Order: sequence, then C-alpha cells, then structure tokens
Amino acid sequence: MKLIKIIICLVAFLFRSEITEPYPFTLEEELAKNAAYIGTPGKGILAADESTGTIGKRLSSINVENVEDNRRALRELLFTTPGALQYLSGVILFEETLYQKASSGKPFVEILKEGGVLPGIKVDKGTVELNGTNGETFTQGLDGLAQRCQKYYEAGARFAKWRAVLKIAVNEPTELAIQENANGLAMYAAICQQCGLVPIVEPEILVDGPHDIKKCAEVTERVLAACYKALNDHHVMLEGTLLKPNMVTPGSESPKVAPEVIAEYTVRALQRTVPAAVPAIVFLSGGQSEEEATLNLNAMNKLKTKKPWSLSFSFGRALQQSTLKAWAGKEENVKKAQAALLVRCKANSEATLGTYKGDAQLGEGAAESLHVKDYKY
Repeated sequence: MKLIKIIICLVAFLFRSEITEPYPFTLEEELAKNAAYIGTPGKGILAADESTGTIGKRLSSINVENVEDNRRALRELLFTTPGALQYLSGVILFEETLYQKASSGKPFVEILKEGGVLPGIKVDKGTVELNGTNGETFTQGLDGLAQRCQKYYEAGARFAKWRAVLKIAVNEPTELAIQENANGLAMYAAICQQCGLVPIVEPEILVDGPHDIKKCAEVTERVLAACYKALNDHHVMLEGTLLKPNMVTPGSESPKVAPEVIAEYTVRALQRTVPAAVPAIVFLSGGQSEEEATLNLNAMNKLKTKKPWSLSFSFGRALQQSTLKAWAGKEENVKKAQAALLVRCKANSEATLGTYKGDAQLGEGAAESLHVKDYKY
C-alpha cells in the first residue's frame, strides 16, 4: 500500500510538472545555456552577416556580380566547409541568409544546427548621424524589433547582434554619443532576451586615427563602463549576453605594437569594466589582417592574469579574406577556398586556448590589412 501511494504521488507530481513546465528550460536558463555554449573554449563565431550592399563590395573585389545566387553560393561555401564547424559555436547571418537553402535543398539553419553551431542574426538597421555632433552616429532598428526577433527565433536563430559605432578624435567620443549608444544597446538587449535571443552587445570603437594605445584604452573603458551601467538599468540578465568589443590597439595612423602589448591593455580594460557574470567576450577584428587578429587573440589567452570570461572571436573579414580570394567566384576553386577557411578556423580555435604557434599556412590576403576608414556594413 505504501508503494502504491508513492507511485500515485510521483505520477501526480510528474503530471503537474508537465502542465506548469511545458519546456525543458525557462527562458533565463535557455539564454544562459546558449550564451555559455557560444563561449565554449576552442570555438568562436563566424560573422557572415554582411548586408546586401557590403557583401556586394566583397564580391566586386573578385569580379563577381552581387546577385542572390552568388551571395548564397559564398555562404554555402563557408557553411559546408568540411571540418570547419567543429571550430565554431555560432554563425551570424543576414536576414536573407537565415531563410536560404544550400544547393542540396537543405536550409542553412539546419546545416549549422547539425554541425553543432547556433544560428544568429544581425538585427540592427545601420547607423544614422547623431544630431549636434561632429559626424558621430546612433544605431537604428529598435522600431518593430520585438516582432522581428520573434520571427527570427521561430526561424531557428538563437542569438542576435547589434553594432554601435564610436570614433576617437580630438573631442570624440562625446558623452552624448557614448550614452545614446549605450542605451540603444541596452534596449536592444532587453528586447532580444524577452524573445529568447542571446544579445551580442557590440560597442565598436573605430581604429581610425593617429591616437596611441593608451588613448584607445581610456576610451574603451569609458564606453564599456557606460554600456554595463545601461544594461543594468534595463534589467538585462548578463549571464545571457555576450560582449563583442574592439581590441585595444593604436590608431590606424600610429605605429603598431606587439601582440603582447595589445593583450595587456585589452585585458586590463575588460577587467576594469566587464562583470564576471558575462560568460564570454567575442572580439571583432576591426580591420586587422587575418593573422594579426589571431595572434592578438592568442596573446590575450596566454596572458597570466584574472580572466573570469572566456576570450574568443566573432570575425567576419578576418575569417573570410583569404577564402574569398581563393574562391574568386569559380566553382573549380571551392575546395581550395574551403581549405583556406579551415586553416583560419583552426588557427583561431587554437588562439582561444592560447596555443596558436603562428604556424598556419597563410593564404593569399591573410597578412594584408583589412582596415576600411569609417567602416559601414
């Protein structure tokens, strides 16, 4: 009789749980789980979220027409590279790509998921000039964002990206630009989390200018401090977010410094501003060459100091440049291009562990600067 009572109670409990807990995770648990997964050491993000205009510039550099078939072909080349997905935890997609299929008929989202990679989505609508400033900008796209995020989640996206842009000059960034962009990022992040998407918070400080690394560090700290104040004010759950910052480097018109120096300044700026609750920091490449970005990330992970977050990558140009050149839009070059991508993915995977030896076989374009002044996409 006692055993029967126990069984009845157990069944009642399970039945009640089925009614009150229809999903295996709460929203907060899902966000934290996905954010932590993206930050898995040894993995990183491929940013393939170029807008139609921006990918057109990339394609024109290899004399390929900017039409949907060619855009889809390039993305298929990236997503189906044998062995590459093991080094990735996420891929950021443009809206067009989220709904595209490979030539086999399989949706790109399914290909990524089967490879253990979470699909992400770019949700901002680009920048507009901020009134009363000397060319500073604010990112637009908050209108209708919740509805778009819900649609993207249903399509399979599990994280999102929003890029804010700041610049260093004599009087910039102004406090107005810092605060407006910090609040914009925080509002975007809160909306994303309500819809089940992990928000990547990306306050990019452009490398343009003659400033030194100390100036970049000072501005980076000001910007990140403002961002985390705004995220806190908007009740964003930090465990379910990622940060995508610039590395702290000298300006594009200043002499270069060693990766170890960049690592020291960058990690110190993060230690002073980024809460330990953030699971991972996924750096943008900011116009560095493919090899330069990898060496700098590797130096950060070799640094013997306190790092409560994993340090990884969310590279676009710094993962694709040598691949694009190897492909040149020709079907017979696909395997060669995929081999170039695999080299960069493996190198950056090693860099997240601090084990990259600088011994990757460099493809054409891997060492060339990818800096574009006042970069827009």
